[in-house]
Amino acid sequence: MNSESSIRIAIHGASGRMGLEVLKAANARSDCAVAAALVRAASPWVGEALAGALGAGAPDLDFVSTLDPDTPVDAIVDFSTPDALATPLAMALERRVALICGTTGLKQTQIDALKDAAGRIPVLWSANFSLGIALLKRMAAMAALQLGPEFEVEILEVHHRHKRDAPSGTALALGRAIADARREAFEDIARFSHFGSSEPRRRGDIGFAVMRAADVVGEHTVMFASEGERLELTHRANSRSIFASGAVRSAVWLANQPPGWYDITDVLS
Repeated sequence: MNSESSIRIAIHGASGRMGLEVLKAANARSDCAVAAALVRAASPWVGEALAGALGAGAPDLDFVSTLDPDTPVDAIVDFSTPDALATPLAMALERRVALICGTTGLKQTQIDALKDAAGRIPVLWSANFSLGIALLKRMAAMAALQLGPEFEVEILEVHHRHKRDAPSGTALALGRAIADARREAFEDIARFSHFGSSEPRRRGDIGFAVMRAADVVGEHTVMFASEGERLELTHRANSRSIFASGAVRSAVWLANQPPGWYDITDVLS
């Protein structure tokens, strides 16, 4: 943990779309600093100056494939791929620093590894670092609890054509928050397709619908419907910068927390 006011952040997956946004977001804040911009060893970005990506005012650093042992770090932010998760996790454990992970599409074994690491370091994994989404999770859980099982739940998510996982990790997180509020096992009530089914909708199910189109950054709608009325809670992301800002804010907060498993909603507390 850094006793000074500026939290030193290493960014893993720094040359990706989200990694670059995180670099910009961290560089724009006064309470943190970019300590390292990490990319894979075969990346053409290795050795390139951050100024080439961030422009004037960028830290005097190059993109690197390994974290220098002499580089002080308080938190590691990871936006890479599931196959690359082991690298930032090992670095965070070795340094005993906070790990903020926004990589989606993880296997259950990888989630378990992150939770195991939380016994030694502070860990925050989230499928979505939008603070608006964090509040939406709270609101959806509250609505589920107050409205009761007579209100049926459907979750619609819309993303750009390149998104690979479906439903999105955020949609699943919203569904889990609702299931937890109703004290139900998510796996028992999640329904991912109505296509081809002639059976009526089961009471208590949480339905999911997915759309992929053009360059949509991300939209999530939670619908509660009963006979005669419908409540819809919607969040629309117009820029990836909101996810980066949330991740950096989370890193600044998490760097000063004890070991444990944290959620993006904790950052709002």
